[in-house]
Amino acid sequence: MFVQDRLDRSCDLIICLLIIRMRIVRFRIKCCASNLSVMPNMLLRDLPPRSHLEMACSIYPELDPSATEAVLLLLRAGDDLTAKFQDYMHHFGVSSGGFSLMMLLVNKGTGEFLKCSPAELADKSGVSRATVTGVVDTLERAGLVMREPDLNDRRMVMIRLTPKGQDVIMKMLPVHFKYIADFMRDFSEEERLELSKLCRKVIEMAKRPEREGAHVAGWQSIPLGSDKPGNG
Repeated sequence: MFVQDRLDRSCDLIICLLIIRMRIVRFRIKCCASNLSVMPNMLLRDLPPRSHLEMACSIYPELDPSATEAVLLLLRAGDDLTAKFQDYMHHFGVSSGGFSLMMLLVNKGTGEFLKCSPAELADKSGVSRATVTGVVDTLERAGLVMREPDLNDRRMVMIRLTPKGQDVIMKMLPVHFKYIADFMRDFSEEERLELSKLCRKVIEMAKRPEREGAHVAGWQSIPLGSDKPGNG
């Protein structure tokens, strides 16, 4: 029971970190989509030391060194962790997004296989319907999931695992959970609890409307290329 509890907490923590990373990436895309071709994984390899951030305060009085350092570390940790999981998932022949969607089609407590609509999958994973459709298309081509009519509404479709998909996910889960436990082995139980607590706090803070964008501080988007010769 103790081992299972530690495993559950490890999985919980990993999920929290991945959710934080997804929310931060979506925020970056939302802020920049009208102006830039966003590259979510393009981050600083060498993060600035606290001393450099403190010196920058003389130029940017709005800069809060500890807040900036914490956010940069969250971004870096989220991207590094996501990249590590993507590489790991490729050994199974699925993307991390495909694996996450397949996980949503299994009740981890009972092992029961579930059916979900695209809208439900989008809501549970925190991504758009278009993103879910793309992932489902890829998994369907691989023979891992299938679409079938909703018995209660023939206009709707439900997504479920195929027998092949069920076999793949049930073979993946024990290996995956062990991988997570091994990944978190250097964290004590107290550290995991504290990190999980902080991650959940960040997730809740990110949901608040007032933290959605820089417009809170009076920032307004300026379309790139609008300031051209002859435009006044």
